[in-house]
Amino acid sequence: MTTAGWVIMVLSIGSVLALASFCLFKVLTLPPVEVESSLKGMPDIDTRDTQDAD
Repeated sequence: MTTAGWVIMVLSIGSVLALASFCLFKVLTLPPVEVESSLKGMPDIDTRDTQDAD
């Protein structure tokens, strides 16, 4: 392989690895999510079917 081929290959593989490393670093260093906001359930809906049940 020629010198130009090696340069292009090294630059392309290096740029892909650098971008993947940067993205993984940004994702893995995100602040933690609050647990309370993740555990919210459905809102209480009053269907009025328990009032005056026969």
